[in-house]
Amino acid sequence: MIKLTGLTKTFDGFIAVNNVSLSVAPGEILALLGPNGAGKTTTVRMLAAILRPTAGRATVAGYDVVEHPREVRRSVGLLTEHPGLYLRMQGAQYMDFFGRLMGLSSAESKRRAQELLERFGMPEAWERRMGTYSKGMRQKMALVRAMLHDPSVLLLDEPTSAMDPHSAKLVRDAVLSLRHHRRAIVICTHNLAEAEMLADRIAIIRRGKIIARGTSTELKTRLLGPPLMELRLARSVDGVVQIISNLIHVESYGKDWIQYATPEPKQSNPLVLKALTSHDIEVVTLSAVPRSLEDVYLQVIEIEDRYGPKH
Repeated sequence: MIKLTGLTKTFDGFIAVNNVSLSVAPGEILALLGPNGAGKTTTVRMLAAILRPTAGRATVAGYDVVEHPREVRRSVGLLTEHPGLYLRMQGAQYMDFFGRLMGLSSAESKRRAQELLERFGMPEAWERRMGTYSKGMRQKMALVRAMLHDPSVLLLDEPTSAMDPHSAKLVRDAVLSLRHHRRAIVICTHNLAEAEMLADRIAIIRRGKIIARGTSTELKTRLLGPPLMELRLARSVDGVVQIISNLIHVESYGKDWIQYATPEPKQSNPLVLKALTSHDIEVVTLSAVPRSLEDVYLQVIEIEDRYGPKH
């Protein structure tokens, strides 16, 4: 659905995007992460056929962004980080205007817009002037605009920016539901928890280059090591470490807890529990130690600062 090969963009000698190659399959969500100025927005603008690449190639919904820009724009729903709304218009007027630009009839624009506004919990916005909207309502209206023509590709730059937690959840739920409709979705965000929640795959970009990519689990294993488990006991750990140390690698322990790393928890954990049970040692809990995408992100940035890009 989306394919980038060696995509590059320069501005007066400055390399904003440097030889980026990526793909996003139908029904897949890719989170594009990176600090400000990393090249995320420039990449999205090239995918939306707004900016012309300096080098490389990109196809969106089967259309080349250089050779068929109009077809690309018809296939894409774009939400920019700072969407411009015509604040003197009512919601109904605004959606009718953009619907006509997308080739929809007034009736179809109204049906689609009201359905989406209902989904986002703001049906009352239809007759109101947009200048009266809150920041969160404006962001949701911009998202409705991006989805109005039922595009096969969504490019979302900070989709839940300025939203309250309830509104942000409505938008996240809507994005997840869209994946089941065989769309390809790219999300640029600084909200790492949101990226981990929504994305099938993650790409981290810095200084115009992709420095890491993969699923959240793959990136955590590659950069943070194997999963870390924590064992809580109903007694002191005295003697327990010796019992299980031949089964797993003990990382650390305290008065009544032990943490150990294991590449295969499904295999190792039952063996650990069986060994403890055979010695009449009562286990209170055995659970994975949470490792966030933020930990991965910071590790990737540190590696890139020290040694250069790591794929």
